[in-house]
Amino acid sequence: MFSRLDKNTRIFAICGVVIVGMIGMAYASVPLYNLFCKVTGYGGTTQLVQYDPGQVLDREVTVRFDASRSRGFPWEFEPLQTEMQVRVGETALAFYRATNTSDRPVTGIASYNVTPFKMGPYFSKLECFCFTEQTLDPGQSMDMPVIFFVDPLMDEDDRLDDIRTVTLSYTFWESGDERVYETAEASGSDADAQ
Repeated sequence: MFSRLDKNTRIFAICGVVIVGMIGMAYASVPLYNLFCKVTGYGGTTQLVQYDPGQVLDREVTVRFDASRSRGFPWEFEPLQTEMQVRVGETALAFYRATNTSDRPVTGIASYNVTPFKMGPYFSKLECFCFTEQTLDPGQSMDMPVIFFVDPLMDEDDRLDDIRTVTLSYTFWESGDERVYETAEASGSDADAQ
């Protein structure tokens, strides 16, 4: 009887450890995937850098701006410019505007991506509002800056010779929604230029 109790206790303990481990991995998988995307540029995830490349090329790229929000999220969200011409390596500034259309304070958080996906490693942001909680009171609006550049190293990648247009997409989610860490998809944009 005593050995059977020990055996059952060990099995119960092992099952408990496995369950706790699985739950821990489920919670860790989203931030780990996000980190992987940020480091590698996978899925069009841009790079967040702290320096300006210092080299500006004659090559120009059109950057389009896209904004969306998760279903039921009570904000209006839009880019303040639809597109801009930038020289590769040139630092540029763009703005997005968010407005809380509900009758209560709402906290949101934005995810982002770049299309075509192969441009992800070469689209670098010096400052952005992504993955930072933003709280807006009822009726309040906020303009949010994005400072970015297209890395001159793209000129050395033969796969990018055809790239003339890049789309930067942001999606706003209610804070606490785990889907925020999934790579946002470009909404209805044709980022592959002729």
